[in-house]
Amino acid sequence: MLDKSHKHVTCSTCGARKNSLFANNCENETTLVEEQKTCAFYKKNQPLFIESSFPRGVFCLNQGKVKIFARGDEGKEQIIHIAKEGEIIGFRAMFSGEPYKVSASTLEECNICFIGKEDFLNMIETNATLRNGIMKELSKELGDRAVFITNMAQKSVRERLAFALLILGDIYDKEEINLTREDLANFVGTATETLIRLLKDFKEEGIIEIHTRKLEIINKDKLMHLAGK
Repeated sequence: MLDKSHKHVTCSTCGARKNSLFANNCENETTLVEEQKTCAFYKKNQPLFIESSFPRGVFCLNQGKVKIFARGDEGKEQIIHIAKEGEIIGFRAMFSGEPYKVSASTLEECNICFIGKEDFLNMIETNATLRNGIMKELSKELGDRAVFITNMAQKSVRERLAFALLILGDIYDKEEINLTREDLANFVGTATETLIRLLKDFKEEGIIEIHTRKLEIINKDKLMHLAGK
């Protein structure tokens, strides 16, 4: 897991911390996190954890993107979330005391910090700001997940693709959306062949541009209309 190309990241200089649950830590709390974390470089398609395993701690994403997914009866992935820089991954399973219901794997090269389960639970006990932040995050996630499931269940594949591209546009921000066609199909919940055909339609309609594998949204208003937003 640890690679010599990794560069150690300190919490005080981490550019992603401002978007994380650790953003409002005081100096002493930041120092404590720094002392208890380890950092690692992950290559593309490396797992962080797998479904049915028990949580050992949490992962804080410093750089890169990670997919959170479940597998259906036939082994097909359904991507339910894509984590970006600043997100903490894997803390939900620790509170239930149950195995992971999902898996997590890198979508690209990532720098990721790890905090062991006991250390992280102790932080929650002693850090009210972190504890409140996690409660807010869980509440927000519940609402976001309800919207996501409703959209994926009730919309056509074309509408779901539009909805998914809007989500990905926010995740990738000013970057082009960089997912394999298979991963994008697994996020939308459709066959790869169907996705490729719809992407071609979107391009012809002037909604997106396709740069080899990467996608660029060029008409967000039309995309929002198509997604029913």
